[in-house]
Amino acid sequence: MINLREVGAYARPANQDGVDITFGIYLPGITAQDGYEVHVQVLHKADHFYENVLPRDFLLRYREGAANDLWHVDVHLSLEEGTHFGLSGTYLYRYQLLQKDPASEEKRVVTRWFTDPFALATDIGLLSSVVTPESFSPFEWTDQDWKTPELADLVVYELNVEEFNSNFAGVIERIPYLKSLGVTCLELMPITSLKLNFNWGYEPLHYFAPYERWGGIQGLKQLVNACHNEGIAVILDVVYQHVDASFPYNLIYKDTGLESPMIGGDGPFGPEIDFSKDFAREYIQTANYHWLHEYHVDGFRYDEVTDLYDGPMGIQYAQIAYNTYNESLKISRFTPTGKAGEYSRLIQCTEAQNRPQEILKNTFSTSTWQDSLRCMAEGMAETGTVDEHFVHHVVLDQNYTGYPYTKTVQDIEGQPVDMPVMPFQYLENHDNSQLISHVAILPDDVPFGDRSQFYKLQPFAIALYTCEGTPMLWQGQEFAQNYVLPTKGRARVCYQRNISWEYFYDEYGTPLVQLYRTLGSLRRDYAALRSRESFYYSAESRIEDKIVAYRRHHGESGQVALVFLNFSDAPQKIDVPFPCTGTYREMIDHQKRSEPYEIEVSEENQMFELEVPGHYGFIFIKE
Repeated sequence: MINLREVGAYARPANQDGVDITFGIYLPGITAQDGYEVHVQVLHKADHFYENVLPRDFLLRYREGAANDLWHVDVHLSLEEGTHFGLSGTYLYRYQLLQKDPASEEKRVVTRWFTDPFALATDIGLLSSVVTPESFSPFEWTDQDWKTPELADLVVYELNVEEFNSNFAGVIERIPYLKSLGVTCLELMPITSLKLNFNWGYEPLHYFAPYERWGGIQGLKQLVNACHNEGIAVILDVVYQHVDASFPYNLIYKDTGLESPMIGGDGPFGPEIDFSKDFAREYIQTANYHWLHEYHVDGFRYDEVTDLYDGPMGIQYAQIAYNTYNESLKISRFTPTGKAGEYSRLIQCTEAQNRPQEILKNTFSTSTWQDSLRCMAEGMAETGTVDEHFVHHVVLDQNYTGYPYTKTVQDIEGQPVDMPVMPFQYLENHDNSQLISHVAILPDDVPFGDRSQFYKLQPFAIALYTCEGTPMLWQGQEFAQNYVLPTKGRARVCYQRNISWEYFYDEYGTPLVQLYRTLGSLRRDYAALRSRESFYYSAESRIEDKIVAYRRHHGESGQVALVFLNFSDAPQKIDVPFPCTGTYREMIDHQKRSEPYEIEVSEENQMFELEVPGHYGFIFIKE
C-alpha cells in the first residue's frame, strides 16, 4: 500500500541547531542489492541562484523488506554562515539515481535528476519543495457546514486559472462575478502542471501538488474555502491516462531498462499509465483521496476516459470511480445527514466523447461531457439553419439519446440507493473554437470570431440555461470571447488565451453578459428550469422559419415554464397552447419593462399567438 506519510518530504520546525527533514520515495524494482544509490540534493530557496551556494547531497537508505522498495533518509541541515541552510523557509530538492559497477566499483549516473512523484509542494524548474512548519500558519477551513450541491442545481464554469485571472487569488477575486452568472460549480483545468512555458496542464508531472506559481497549497485551499463559503463547488480536471515524459516512473525506468511499476508504452498524448499494475492503481487512487481530504474538493472531471474504460467491472476508470465514491461516503459534505439511505453527491464527470452514455450508465460516474449540444450549435451557427434534433433530442430529451436519469449505487451501509445522473451540456469548452467563430470570422492573419455578431448567440444561451442536464460555460463565452483554436499542433495547448476582460464592458459583451446573468438567476430561482420534465411543441414549432417552442415543468410544485427561441433575423409569430390556467409572465426582460408582459390563461391548453424578436427568445413562467 502507498502511505503518504513515508514518502515525499516532511520538515520539522527549525530550531537553534538547524532543520530536520525526512525524505522518502518508492522505487519498485530498484534495490541496493543491484548496486543502486539514490541521492537527494537540497537547497534553501533563498540560495537558489547564488553561484557560490551549492546544494547539499544526501544518500538515501534502502529499507529492506519495505513495500514498494522504499528509500528514505532523515536529513539534518546545520546552520552555515553565508547561506540560508538551517534556517526556516522553503527548501528545494531533487533526486539522482546512480549505480555501482560490481566489477570496477565505479559509479555511473543513471538518471541525472528527477522530481519527487509524491511531492506535496513544488517550485520552478520542475523542482520539488518542502516548507518548515513555522514558516506559515496552518490553514483554517471555515466550510464545516458546506454541502456539495445536488447535480440538478449545478451550473458549471470551466476555466484555466492562469487564462482566467492569473492565479488562485485572481479566481477568488472574480467569485462575485461568477455568482452573478448563476455559477454553482467551478471546473478547474489541471492545476498541477509545473512547466513555466504555458500549457493546459494535460502533461501531468506532480499529482499531489498544486501549481506553486498560482498560489500553491495555501492558494488552492483558500480558493476552495472561499468558493464553498459562497455556495460554489469545485471540481478538478485530472489526467490519469498519460503522463509527462519526465514523470519519474517513466524517466527512471527508461534510464534503467527496468519495467516501470506504473507506465506502459508511449501513446499519442504521452507515456500511458498501465492500470494492470497494482502500483499504478494505488498511486492514482491515493491522489484522488488526497484531493478529497486535504483540499476539500467536490469531485473530478476525468480526462480521456474513453481510453480508460474497460467495462463496468474494469480495473481502470470504473474501479477509480467506484473506490472514490465509497471514500466520499465517509466525508460529511457529500451527504445531507451522513445517515443510511443517502447517496453521495460527489461529482464524477467523465470526458468520454466516444461512448458517454455507456460509461455513465455502467460506472459510478454522476455526469459526463458529451458533444451533442456543442456540435449541433456549431452546425446551426455556421449554416444559419435550425435542426429539430437540437431542441427535441439534445436540449430536452436526454433519455431519448441514451442517458439514464438515475442509477443504483450504495449508501454508507452498502445498501442500494438511486442516485441522479445527467450529462454536462455546453456550447463551448477548452477543446474547441468558441461559438462566435462559427457564426463569422474576421479576415486576418490570426483569425478571430466576429463579435459584432454576438446577438446570434442569444437563443443558444437561452437554450443552454433552460436545458435538461447540467449547463456548463467555458470561460469568456458570456461576453463572446472569440478565440479560434487550431485543430492540431502545439499551438492548441501552448498558446495562452487570456480572457479579454475589456469585452465585458464593450457594446457586444455588455448585453450578452446581462442575458447570461438573467438566465442564471432564472435557472436558480425556478425549479421548472432545472427539472427532468419537458415537452417539445413539435406541431407548433416551425423549423423552416427558425422558431421553436418547448415546455419545462416541475411536477412536485406544479411550476411551468414555456420557452421560445427565434434563430432568424426577423421577428417570428408562433401559436402555442398554454397548458394550465393562471398567469404566465415573461421573465428574460421583466426587469427592463415598465409593465409586466403577462398572459392570462383561463382554460387548459388555451392558444395564444406571440411574436418573438429575431435571434432572441422568451421564457414565460407560471408559478
